[in-house]
Amino acid sequence: MSERWMDEEGGVATEQETKHKVSEPPMYNVLLHNDNYTTMDFVVMILVTVFRKPEAEAMRIMLDVHYKGVGITGTYPRDVAESKIHRAMQMAREANFPFLLTMEPA
Repeated sequence: MSERWMDEEGGVATEQETKHKVSEPPMYNVLLHNDNYTTMDFVVMILVTVFRKPEAEAMRIMLDVHYKGVGITGTYPRDVAESKIHRAMQMAREANFPFLLTMEPA
């Protein structure tokens, strides 16, 4: 964006470039936590539909959650992470699963 300064006669005396630096938004990891009730099929379905993971990657994440207790579903800007968590948790409530997702700074 240029700013122009006018001299007393109305002509352009100088031109100065103004640069606005746009910083990247902070990113957050969305964590999926293991429980003893939510089915593996439901977890894979959530990973495929809400988090847009390919089936093979969804299976890998689900197995990480199953064996390690927690897995990262992805890294997103805060508003996207919150939206995905809300949608997945709503689907889990409708299916009567105690599904838990949280987020932490990446």
